[in-house]
Amino acid sequence: MPKVFTYRGIPFPELEKMPMDEFVKLLPSKARRKLLRGLPPEHRKLLERIREVKRSGLAEKVMIRTHCRDMIILPEMVGVTLGVHNGKEFIPVKIALEMVGRRLGEFAITCKRVMHGAPGIGASRSSMYVPLK
Repeated sequence: MPKVFTYRGIPFPELEKMPMDEFVKLLPSKARRKLLRGLPPEHRKLLERIREVKRSGLAEKVMIRTHCRDMIILPEMVGVTLGVHNGKEFIPVKIALEMVGRRLGEFAITCKRVMHGAPGIGASRSSMYVPLK
């Protein structure tokens, strides 16, 4: 029997049909407070674009670009690809079931790992003693 995804004990098909007021009660306190205070205009606009794309049936093909990194992922967003801005470029994020209740910014990392190369001649005082090949 395949494992069914549940969020706080509720299977996904029920989550999708659930009204927003009931879903908000399942979220952690910070996300619940944010949604109870109402969505900002940018988030409402993003949600409308997502609904529009899902209605047209192009959810897998179209990438919706957004700067709303603090948007909480809702069940109706599952299956859509969003381009989340990381400060430099838009990172494609395919919304999966397990992402529900998290924020978009968690999936588009803003800083790269620092990778240092070998020191060159004159890079530091100690490089005087690095033998040349």
